[in-house]
Amino acid sequence: MGEGGHTAPPPPPTAPQPPSVAPPPDVRPPSPWRRHRQPQPSSRPAGGDAPAAAQPAPTAPAPTAAAAAAGEALAAAAARIAAAEATDPPPALVTLAARLDLTRFERDLLLMSLAEELDPAMGRLFAAAHGTTAMPFPTPGLALAVLPGPSWEAVSPHGRLRHWRLVRITRAPGSAVLNSPIRADERIVDHVRGLDHLDERLAHLVTPLPPAGHPDLPASQRAAVEQCTAAWDRAPATPPVLHLVGAQPGSKRLVAACAAAAFGLPAYRLPAALLPARAEEAEELARLWERETALLPAALYLDADDDRAGSGHAYGDGSGDGYGTATGAAYDPAAVARFLTRVDAPVFVSSRDAAAGLGPEPACGGAGRGTVVVDVGPPTPRERADAWREVLGPAAAGVHVDLLARQFALDLPAIAEVAAANEPGRVWDACLLRSRSRLDGLAQRVRPDAGWEDLVLPGPARDRLRRIADQVTRQGTVYDTWGFGDRRTRGLGVTALFTGPSGTGKTMAAEVLARELGLDLYRTDLSAVMSKYIGETEKNLRRLFDAAEAGGAVLFLDEAEALLGKRSEVRDAHDRYANVQVDYLLQRMESYRGLAIMATNMRSALDAAMVRRLRFVVEFPFPDVAQRREIWRRAFPAAAPGRDRLDYERLARLDVSGAMTRTIAVNAAFLAAADGTAITMPLVLRAARDEFRKLEQPVRERDFLWPHTAPHTAPHTPRQTPPQSPPRPRPPRPVPTGEVPS
Repeated sequence: MGEGGHTAPPPPPTAPQPPSVAPPPDVRPPSPWRRHRQPQPSSRPAGGDAPAAAQPAPTAPAPTAAAAAAGEALAAAAARIAAAEATDPPPALVTLAARLDLTRFERDLLLMSLAEELDPAMGRLFAAAHGTTAMPFPTPGLALAVLPGPSWEAVSPHGRLRHWRLVRITRAPGSAVLNSPIRADERIVDHVRGLDHLDERLAHLVTPLPPAGHPDLPASQRAAVEQCTAAWDRAPATPPVLHLVGAQPGSKRLVAACAAAAFGLPAYRLPAALLPARAEEAEELARLWERETALLPAALYLDADDDRAGSGHAYGDGSGDGYGTATGAAYDPAAVARFLTRVDAPVFVSSRDAAAGLGPEPACGGAGRGTVVVDVGPPTPRERADAWREVLGPAAAGVHVDLLARQFALDLPAIAEVAAANEPGRVWDACLLRSRSRLDGLAQRVRPDAGWEDLVLPGPARDRLRRIADQVTRQGTVYDTWGFGDRRTRGLGVTALFTGPSGTGKTMAAEVLARELGLDLYRTDLSAVMSKYIGETEKNLRRLFDAAEAGGAVLFLDEAEALLGKRSEVRDAHDRYANVQVDYLLQRMESYRGLAIMATNMRSALDAAMVRRLRFVVEFPFPDVAQRREIWRRAFPAAAPGRDRLDYERLARLDVSGAMTRTIAVNAAFLAAADGTAITMPLVLRAARDEFRKLEQPVRERDFLWPHTAPHTAPHTPRQTPPQSPPRPRPPRPVPTGEVPS
């Protein structure tokens, strides 16, 4: 008895000594993969991985009334736990312990750390157990003293409780681990209470993929889903990484969502650029996500479709703080490999192609996991046409469904979204707007205002342009209905070369074709695509062609000779990589399925292999007199004052191209507007003279004189000569000696 007749509090419990052999620090707890499907009781010994007999017996305090009461309370609690375990379904804590392979002691320790969150009155009991009101919280020492089957490994940093971030030990400076508070993680508290949501440390990084709402997948994508599910079904313990390869991100996300749904898993998307670069942050993120797969469960879709990997010189250094506040859009392949090595959960990786460096690191344990590459292509034009008819219903009869499916390579969710948000007559324009977002940052969109009536060309060139438009609009008939597309996989697009002097109408012809087909025209200068960094030119070209191939665009590549020059003999590294760029563009043009037009005024500089792969070559000659007369007539709009009084026969004798003609007409109109008069021949000839001088072409003044008007020159001012002074008298010449002056 203490002073005052009160019973002295029991001394703090004495914890058992740690085992003499600690587990190696690189041993990771087993993955919770598959345990969420059929939770099984833990097969590990109740006291931890080591046999109970090998552990030293704890030194128990002297039995007191308080200790006896505590023992009875523990026995009653154990009975209630056993009754709860027999319920169907079992409590969340029991299921979580089975998924994470927790021992009985680890589960009881987790329950002890949860007790204060579930019942605030537990603080008094913890204080009484410690014998001091200064410790109203659970501690590792208390757990090791009072819970059955104690194990020091359970509270070590390598134990399951702390590895999965189920509990945290708040250790104050100068305090021992055994006397430090042990708290349950907030996410675990919510899970036990029945609130299942993403951890707040993950919620700002991942977004849920739309659920698989298209059970009738096209055959081309259904095969990819079956390949994914078969790979995970064959996995004995650790699921392999499923690397989805393809140019259409929407199709890969749909395949991933369907494959995950086959296992009852929702899928969440994580951009690869948001992966932390520092190793400790990557480890923390991997553990949090792996724990999340045991709580929800869920599958991860790691999006690496942005192929700007590690190109810090062009797209930022990829540095960031925390979980992925990256300064650039590029991702680090090393960070992706590091993360995949550490996370042991169902993961999809999505990229444009099967690039190296996007799998687990073999040297760090990734060799046992493996990666399965799954090719995911967009739906075929026939499959897209069937999808359009399904979502449009009877209204599909008034829509060119086959042409719509050919021109816009949309995935099934995008087709359903466009059809639901637009009237049937507006789906074409809606598809155009949808495809612009990818191309606007890669090329310049040109508004196609020119029509066939604005084009002045010889008959053969005009006929070839008509044939180009016919081949684009009738691809469905030839490739699908007649079966020509079943025999070949390359060369299904339409590629044309426009060659001729500058200003002869090559760009206008591209505008005419785009307007005829109802598509956008995107113009890019290949010299702007080229980069001095090795490999960047190919990446720029791939992004450009992939975006254009998604549909709704005519790709116009101006100044094609900048990249399509003739391949030369390899003498140094520069020649080698220049040839590689040409080879890549040759292959990409052959596999391109849209309409691509290249323009050059140096046809002789093009590689012969490029010309062979072209479907059409259209010559744009310098216009003759008759063509120049017609170009002059069309250069002045009907509302232009004075256009009917111009002498077009006289103007046709000027040796100008179509582009020069339009420039002269506009400049003459501004001269007339400044003078407040109609457009007259002297003003047109004055503008023509200025254009010739600007281009440094020979100027003969008689070609720019109009018979009824003096040439427009500055008034003549006589040159003023300065007054001359009177001549100075010459001195007499001296007469030599002996000479008689005359």
